[in-house]
Amino acid sequence: MNTIWSRMNAMFAFFLSVLSAVTFICFLSTFFNPYTSSLDIKTLDVFVRNVADFSAGRDKNDLGFLRFNLKADILFIDFLTDLVLQKPTLKLLDFQSSCCLERSSMNIEPGQLFIYLTAEYKTSTSNFDQVVLWDKIILRGDNASFDLKQMNTKYYFFDDGNGLKGNDNVTLTLRWNVIPNAGYLPLTTGSGSHSFAFPKSYHQTQAPK
Repeated sequence: MNTIWSRMNAMFAFFLSVLSAVTFICFLSTFFNPYTSSLDIKTLDVFVRNVADFSAGRDKNDLGFLRFNLKADILFIDFLTDLVLQKPTLKLLDFQSSCCLERSSMNIEPGQLFIYLTAEYKTSTSNFDQVVLWDKIILRGDNASFDLKQMNTKYYFFDDGNGLKGNDNVTLTLRWNVIPNAGYLPLTTGSGSHSFAFPKSYHQTQAPK
């Protein structure tokens, strides 16, 4: 019997079916898009100390210090920023030039980005170590093009031992997780890394006179 409740149930089921189909199409339209972007990283004022890590015990471990410059332009979310803010920053000469825009920029999927800078290295006791030094969350509508100068690390660069002093192959890499509106969470590595070396002696702090 066609009561009002059965009709509402049918309408609700149809609405959920349409919503699921639209969500899947949204995900599928950007599944094969590249999310990588070029970047430039440089390090400044690199030194290392041997101090006690009281969070893990009283043993002395190597603690690295550095400042860095980071320049990145994440194109696929910059285009979204212009659309959200309604800024006519893209000047298209004709239809042919508009087709030359990167497909990764024409993307409605990213809700936000979680960006983090990692230091990767190996020591005599470990083949691979990775430490997160800095991170940032970029929301839809935020400026995803940034040029940071002389930034301090957000988190301590502790090694579980004495593997930083004299280490000549530490690599800084910028990665980000794309938090989509629907679908999987791609993990992307930026195109461009930076390698540097720690000095072979510990930095000594002079006592105040």
